[in-house]
Amino acid sequence: MTDVNSRNRRARFVSFSGIDGAGKSTQIEALRERLLQSGFRVSMLAFWDDVSLLTGVREFSGHTLFKGEKGVGSPDKPVNRRDKNVRTWYMTAVRFFLYFLDALSLCTVVAKQRRSGADVIIFDRYLHDELANLNLQSGISRAYARFLLTITPHPDTAYLLDADPEQARKRKPEYPVEFLHQNRATYLLLSKMGGQMTVIPPLPVAEASQRVLGELLKKLSPDDLQRFSISPQSVPANSETAS
Repeated sequence: MTDVNSRNRRARFVSFSGIDGAGKSTQIEALRERLLQSGFRVSMLAFWDDVSLLTGVREFSGHTLFKGEKGVGSPDKPVNRRDKNVRTWYMTAVRFFLYFLDALSLCTVVAKQRRSGADVIIFDRYLHDELANLNLQSGISRAYARFLLTITPHPDTAYLLDADPEQARKRKPEYPVEFLHQNRATYLLLSKMGGQMTVIPPLPVAEASQRVLGELLKKLSPDDLQRFSISPQSVPANSETAS
């Protein structure tokens, strides 16, 4: 009977978004470990690897057309990337096309994951991270972003890890600070225009982890809360998602 109930229980699904160097990987791993320790079955997906389409074309444009460097930046080895920080009218048109394909792919991936038997599905980046590459000061881009948000599944909790751009670049030096400031502003705008995102402010790692877990607990059932040895009455009611 327990197995049947477990299979029929709706999987919770969360996503982590934010500028490069915001600490997404750290918070994802902390939440994953906490869930596993409490007996949850966790499915992990990376938006770029498991959802995005035509990734080879995108990598070609960044490395060959725009002369960007390959690899992941680190404090000891900075990388000068040229991809999402290239904002021209023709790249906007290309992104509109690619992001629509990704939105369709996302619908399929989420539907499949809902049937996977996982209790919690964690996305490392989500559609929000693509839309944050658009100029949302443009009415056309805002309308397009709202359209994609309408046709794609909304996570139960979509975390936006806010971060100071200067500090983020020190941790992951890949893009100019000016772009990170612009990117951060776009994320925050997106969170207020239908992105339904829960903003986690810049905090020490441990404190941010507690905030992340606390937001997820608000979405869990009473039975799931018992795995954390928490009573439903002790969990604060849901608050506004975007600050």
